[in-house]
Amino acid sequence: MSVKPGRKFAKLLAGALTLFMAALAACAQDSTVIPLVPAANWRLVGSQNLDVTAVSRWGGDPAIEREYGVKSIQYRTYQLADKVAGAVEVAGVVLEEASDPSAAYGLLTYYQTERMSPAKGVELTVTSPEGALMARGSVFIRFGRVAGVRLSDDALRAILILVGGTRPSASAMAALPPPLPVSGLVPGSMKYLLGPEAARHVLPSFSTDLIGFEQGAEVEVAHYQVGSIMANPTAGSKAKPFLTLVVTLVAITYPTPQIARERFGIMGKTLELNRGRGPQSLYGKRGGSFVFLAMNANSEAAATRLLDQFNVSEQVVRNERYPRNKPVALQMLELILANLLLVFLLVSLALLGGILIALSKRVARKWLPDWEWGSPDGERLTTLNLR
Repeated sequence: MSVKPGRKFAKLLAGALTLFMAALAACAQDSTVIPLVPAANWRLVGSQNLDVTAVSRWGGDPAIEREYGVKSIQYRTYQLADKVAGAVEVAGVVLEEASDPSAAYGLLTYYQTERMSPAKGVELTVTSPEGALMARGSVFIRFGRVAGVRLSDDALRAILILVGGTRPSASAMAALPPPLPVSGLVPGSMKYLLGPEAARHVLPSFSTDLIGFEQGAEVEVAHYQVGSIMANPTAGSKAKPFLTLVVTLVAITYPTPQIARERFGIMGKTLELNRGRGPQSLYGKRGGSFVFLAMNANSEAAATRLLDQFNVSEQVVRNERYPRNKPVALQMLELILANLLLVFLLVSLALLGGILIALSKRVARKWLPDWEWGSPDGERLTTLNLR
């Protein structure tokens, strides 16, 4: 029995299409499509500028805001009308202009809690049932659900993207401090501190005067899970429960290694670093212009396990010559002389080029008479007597 080529090709094509459709159906069952910008048409209905003291209405601390460079805030009200359901959703947005992108990022880390979770597809943004926090450039933004009005998750995501977009600019990201290691990091526990007021709230049992914020210190604080310890069993119980050991890491950055060495020496004497004192022991090490401290470590081994994650490498580069303090008139004179020297060099090169061209033509005319470069006829204009 013979099969015609046309029928054979049709059967092969039908089988291939069947397999392709089956593969698409399988992929559709396992994949979930999340729209980048949910369908929501938010509309700005009100805006007012307020003093920084008004931030307490949204859970902020004016003293903390001032420490990060905030001088005033702007409160905006957005409204979303759902024509299908007939509902109206309202959101309040608080914008705080900080001193720089790192300060806005510091406010984001200071106010975030472990109950908050990162917003999907929106960088430097955390959400909670009460609203959201965001850092965009030098602006720290609070998104709140207005009391008595339900705000859906899709509507919240839409207003996040409307106000701040999905990600900060590349220049703003480059200005942020380097991230801490993620191994063992407790989500939402990282804080970036720029002053003693925030440090006193985050580290109540630590003497913040030892940090040296007046010398340009910047601090990152985070909680790390480094293992487990055996708890004391209850009376009459044979079980030996274990508790998760959480160590507080304090990473301090100084402008120079000299300042870091001085501060680390003072901490070593005052706080008795690297001496076993039970659960309240404090361990630390210095690397270049960085100081790393492990607080509330139950043992030296647990603190060492955490501190060994940080390795500092340094590179020696040639410094630029310091221009010193010169009068403006002298700087202008040096600039004028430099321009004159540049013009003189350009004119000299032009003259030298012309002389070399003339000499090369003479040499070619004498030693290479058949070459067109040295021929006198090549220097004349060719005219066409067309009539």
